[in-house]
Amino acid sequence: MDYSAEVEKHYEVRGWYSAVHEIRHDGGDAGGSLIKVAAGVIIRNPYAGKFDGDLSKLIKPSAAIGHALGERAAALLGNRPVASYGKGGIAGTAGEQEHVVACITTAFGNPLREQVGGGKAWISSVSKVAAAGTAIDIPLAHKDELYIRSHYDAVTFSVPDGPRPDELLICVAVASGSRVHERVGGKSVNDLKATV
Repeated sequence: MDYSAEVEKHYEVRGWYSAVHEIRHDGGDAGGSLIKVAAGVIIRNPYAGKFDGDLSKLIKPSAAIGHALGERAAALLGNRPVASYGKGGIAGTAGEQEHVVACITTAFGNPLREQVGGGKAWISSVSKVAAAGTAIDIPLAHKDELYIRSHYDAVTFSVPDGPRPDELLICVAVASGSRVHERVGGKSVNDLKATV
C-alpha cells in the first residue's frame, strides 16, 4: 500500500521531511557508525485557532501517518535493523499540544511498530507548541525494552519553514543501535536476549 498517498487522502499535507545523522565517534576511537534518522510530515491543523472537545479528525486516520513515517524512517537506515524509536511533533502557534498528541496515540503507534520490524516497548514521545523552524529533540529508547539504558538518546529535527501557525509537524525517529561509546551500565541488550 502507498501509505504516503493514504495520509494525503485524510490530511492536507504541505510536505515530507527527513534527516540522517551518522555518528562515527563521540570523543573516543571511531568504530562502527550509529545511524539516527528522523522523518516527518507537515499537515494543516483543522483545529487551529479554536477549541474543540472532539479531536477525532486527527486521531482516526493517524494510522496512515504511523505507517508512512515508519516506512520512510526504516528505509533511511538502509539495510540496518531498527534498534530504537521515538515519536513526537510540534503544533504551530495557533494550535495546541493536544493536537499533536491526538496524531501520535496508539492508533499511530501500532502501525509505526509494524513498519520498523516490531516493538514491544512503549514509544518515547515529545510534543510542544512552537514557531516555524523550532527544533524538536525526539527521544529514543530501545524498541523492545524501555529500560535498556544504552539506547536512551534523541534525534534533533527541524523544518526551517514549519510548522506554520495553522500546521502540525508530526515526526518519528529511529536508530540503528546504542549511543556511541555507551558505558554507564544498566540493563543491556544481552540481558534482553537472555530473557527471550
